Amino acid sequence: MPILNKDMTLCISLSARPSNNGTRFHNHLYEALGLNWIYKAFAPTDLAQAIAGVRGLGIRGCAVSMPYKEDVIALVDRMDASATAIDSVNTIVNDDGVLTAYNTDYSAIAQLIAENELDPASPVLLRGSGGMAKATVAAFRDAGFTDLTIVARNEVAGRALADLYGFAWAADLGERTADILVNVTPIGMAGGAEEHALSFPESAIEAARTVFDVVALPAETPLVQAGVAAGKTVINGASVATLQALEQFVLYTGVRPSDDQVRAAEEFMRAQ
Repeated sequence: MPILNKDMTLCISLSARPSNNGTRFHNHLYEALGLNWIYKAFAPTDLAQAIAGVRGLGIRGCAVSMPYKEDVIALVDRMDASATAIDSVNTIVNDDGVLTAYNTDYSAIAQLIAENELDPASPVLLRGSGGMAKATVAAFRDAGFTDLTIVARNEVAGRALADLYGFAWAADLGERTADILVNVTPIGMAGGAEEHALSFPESAIEAARTVFDVVALPAETPLVQAGVAAGKTVINGASVATLQALEQFVLYTGVRPSDDQVRAAEEFMRAQ
């Protein structure tokens, strides 16, 4: 870790329950590339004041996690097309006090859908209706999926998201099954009220072919563990975290690390 100095560039993240994922990933790359930068995670008590601090203190970049991905829209100056398309923000770049919002979640999900060769003809059950769910649903829609059901207890948000992308909505899972299960809720997240809960019942996991949990902390959520035990194709949130963080890093610094440098940063992130 470099000695703090007045010329050091600061980047931060804002989350209700911060993890060390972004902190370790970004700081590892700063050191590997010889950049006089540092990254720190925060849990804001007042989002508007936190964003005002980003602007007023000249903080270069700000990652935005649940549950702030939609709330920050009113607090920035400009929306990049990546954020406007899904009305969700996970990245803010500060250019001399002008805050521009981006979304790198979408590209991360899209890449994982392609890399894992998920079949667009497969039915999908997706739990969640927040900002990250928007990015995930949009990525599935743009990958050609047409049979997707959004399961969300919040009827207003769930129906709105389903209608926006032409999919179905359900208030609860019931006895539903699908080839692909996707969790985009805090269920299974470390430190949460449902940290040890399964986001899908075992019967649905058994019937599925692919289990996808967007929760990044821990990497092995109860859903991921159950999917592995059942012999399913499993995609975890740590993979999402790596891909979206890489694009954030490029937006902040203007530097794209090599594949080897990214792999080393990912290994360092996961070794915590």
